[in-house]
Amino acid sequence: MPDHLRIAAIVPCHNEEITIATVVRDLQAAVPGMTVYVYDNNSTDRTVEEALSAGAVVRHEYFKGKGNVIRRAFSDIEADIYVTIDGDDTYEAADLPAMIELLLDGPYDHVLGVRQDTQETSSYRPGHESGNKMFNRLTSRLFKSHVTDMLSGYRVFSRRFVKSFPAISKRFEIETELTVHMMALRLPCAEHPVGFRDRPDGSESKLSTFGDGFRILGLIAQLVQHERPRLYYGTLTLVFGLLSLVLGIPVIVEFLSTGLVPRFPTAFLAAILMVIAFLLGSIGLVIDGIRRGRRETARLHYLALEAVVPVRPEAIGQNRTVRGPSDAEQQLPLA
Repeated sequence: MPDHLRIAAIVPCHNEEITIATVVRDLQAAVPGMTVYVYDNNSTDRTVEEALSAGAVVRHEYFKGKGNVIRRAFSDIEADIYVTIDGDDTYEAADLPAMIELLLDGPYDHVLGVRQDTQETSSYRPGHESGNKMFNRLTSRLFKSHVTDMLSGYRVFSRRFVKSFPAISKRFEIETELTVHMMALRLPCAEHPVGFRDRPDGSESKLSTFGDGFRILGLIAQLVQHERPRLYYGTLTLVFGLLSLVLGIPVIVEFLSTGLVPRFPTAFLAAILMVIAFLLGSIGLVIDGIRRGRRETARLHYLALEAVVPVRPEAIGQNRTVRGPSDAEQQLPLA
């Protein structure tokens, strides 16, 4: 692991006193020198004390929800490589060095930890595995980019990714937003299998199968509206246009046959529906133009940030700009 890179692990926590010390120690053992930040999210147990005793840097986010924690952490922390992992000790910290190496070797901006059961029985809660697969297929199809485990909380990011990520979500749907951000900007990414196990005895999950599922569906719909407006408004245009034709064609046929319009309310409704269809189509085209400008701006902001470039053996004898312990750049002769 290159010594010149600053690596920060972000661990969102709410009432994880049973597991948080183990998570912190495992992370420190996996990547020596990495700073582990535990963000306490209104815990009422001994989460803070356990995290401090394990050697973590503890910070607080009082707005409830994992999305709010990630938003705050991405704003506060300055690093070259960022890691996000849950504080429930369900992910295998020993997989982290390989994920970081993969990020550097790409180089990639995002490495997704794809969960692999390490127990004889499934570590997923009832309904979560099938729901996760459904969301993976839906998101992959809507945004035309494959993802295997979009709801995984174990990820590694470059600074470019983190500082160009808007972080709008408030709760567990943050993983969906992270995935779609990567797809929308077509950022280089990779996936890596990681060990996944059930919570230890006495540790309680904060997830709500149906509540969080509906939130994720709602966020996907919003992201389709913003990131693929031609698909979103085009579908609505088609629906309203077809309804207008279904109602209007019989009226037109009757008018051509008799010269009369006996079902005037139906004719009026069909005309209104067609006007709505044209308006929705026009809105879609306008928003698509705005989306292109927004993506160009986001892309330029992303490119303005310095890429993480590790020191490679093949670079011997060359000079390369690398990021040192501070934000200042240094010209380091490689010998």
